[in-house]
Amino acid sequence: MILIFGGTTEGRHAVHVCDEAHKPYYYSTKGDGQHIESMSAIRLTGALDKNALIGICKEYGIRLIVDAAHPFAEALHQTIAEASEYMQIPVICYERNYPEHDNNLIWLDSYEQAIDYLEENNINNLLALTGVNTISKLKRYWLSHKCWFRILDRKESHTVANKEGFPSEYIIYYNQGDDEIPVFSKLKPQAVITKESGDSGGFNEKVEAARKLGILMLVVKRPPLSDKFIPVYGRHGLRKTIEELLPDFFELKTGYTTGTCATAATKAALSALLTHETIDEVSITLPNGEQIMIPINNTCIDQSEATATVIKDSGDDPDVTNGKKICSTVRLNTEHKGVRFLQGEGVGIVTLPGLGLEIGGPAINATPRQMMKREVFKVLRHYQDKLPLSGLKTGVDITISVPNGRKIAQKTFNPKLGIEGGISIIGTSGIVKPFSAEAFVNSIRREMQVAKALGCERVVINSGAKSEKYVKAVYPTLPPQAFIHYGNFIGETIKIASDLGFDAVTMGIMIGKAVKLAEGSLDTHSKKVVMNKEFIFELANKAGCSETTLSEIQNITMARQLWNIIPTKNQLFFKLLLNKCKETCASLLPDGKLTILLIDEEGLILS
Repeated sequence: MILIFGGTTEGRHAVHVCDEAHKPYYYSTKGDGQHIESMSAIRLTGALDKNALIGICKEYGIRLIVDAAHPFAEALHQTIAEASEYMQIPVICYERNYPEHDNNLIWLDSYEQAIDYLEENNINNLLALTGVNTISKLKRYWLSHKCWFRILDRKESHTVANKEGFPSEYIIYYNQGDDEIPVFSKLKPQAVITKESGDSGGFNEKVEAARKLGILMLVVKRPPLSDKFIPVYGRHGLRKTIEELLPDFFELKTGYTTGTCATAATKAALSALLTHETIDEVSITLPNGEQIMIPINNTCIDQSEATATVIKDSGDDPDVTNGKKICSTVRLNTEHKGVRFLQGEGVGIVTLPGLGLEIGGPAINATPRQMMKREVFKVLRHYQDKLPLSGLKTGVDITISVPNGRKIAQKTFNPKLGIEGGISIIGTSGIVKPFSAEAFVNSIRREMQVAKALGCERVVINSGAKSEKYVKAVYPTLPPQAFIHYGNFIGETIKIASDLGFDAVTMGIMIGKAVKLAEGSLDTHSKKVVMNKEFIFELANKAGCSETTLSEIQNITMARQLWNIIPTKNQLFFKLLLNKCKETCASLLPDGKLTILLIDEEGLILS
């Protein structure tokens, strides 16, 4: 059993991750007001000391603790450290992202040190953004100096401020989303003091506002945690660590895309080339902004280039590249600027249009390219003094290779897509999240049951986050629980909605899945059904498309190319496509109304 601590953004993220297991676990917060939405969490409230926490761990069979509490909740962190050591329970610390220490800020180890600095430098007008519980810690200062405190406008905060005797006329209230600059401009403090609270604490916004107005910024460093805690960053890092420490909690393990592996290998290779030192693991940023750590299998360095290797971990996804080597060779090049991608052994060459990649170039998709560029520029900035040329004017050549990739590619659809000679380096999220059909469908059912319990009369089903983002704008008043991902299980999802008695179902669908559904496939997974160009040709012919359009259809490799071949002004083709989709689904929702929204790559919706 897992026990999560934290009424924070990180705490909610941890709940979201553990909900994916569809198994019970415990979530603890100090107060009742820190509400969370969860399908599986058992809520515990109240402050705990060491003995109380040990009692809870024994009573509920806790085998893993996730500390996602505020970084300055020192007493709680200490309690967790002491109780976990006594019980020999591992602790994951779900960390925030913290920017590097800026030398233009005043970094302080404690509030006492902060007061000493303020007094020594004759600062007599301070704005404190450190939270209501630090009023007592700064009391020695504000008793004899002008000091503003910004706090949350809630009963508990007022009680604390009144108890300490802080003057109410120097209290201002904080609302989430407030712009810092108007507040700073109005109060005109000589200095602002804040805590090293990380991205989710709005740290960067506070610093930027102070910098723009020329106000001195003092920062109290976050207190150190137990060195026995296991630090992780981001939801995916948390899930991977839970999978390692508690293998039976999640039914299936997640993995990393080839794009993520190539990015990690590239960063490790470039770092090694510039420093002549190898590293065992690297931190990279996923497309959603989360950071994860990827182990490096091997690194080789010579005078002009370096090569690093990552072993692909697909988790429990039956991917042909699982366990294979993904290698990146990096070389500096003074003949060009920026990043150039080259084909290595086992990586395919693009031979047909439609993939959004240059014909004749390596089959490395757009998202992995962006990920690699981002990490390359980070490394170049960090080791700028080690570059052969000043600044960031040095070009970087990246050659991705996959030993045995040519043989592996024969087991994929790459030849049909016009990718020859090897595999493609792909991935849009950076993470592979495998689901057995049964587990996925069960999760859909549970989510729909929650929506029904909340009184939703309509559910909006989408293939994934991209289509959901666009369709949410059509139904702005629906709660988040009404939006559910069907993945590839369109038929099963609509049947569940019918079984639960929903009056209305809206399906958002991208054109790739739409052409498969229109032909009669209720499960659109690429391993079960592929795009049928002849079916599309017949539909376009029926819609009266030109001979040129019909000819171009025969050459497409991806369904999304249809948006370029058939203009949206030719409504008949898309209406026929939607009608075919509705015919396929008609019998699945006999007592409800089904609305299908076709979404193009830019978010335009046709119905």
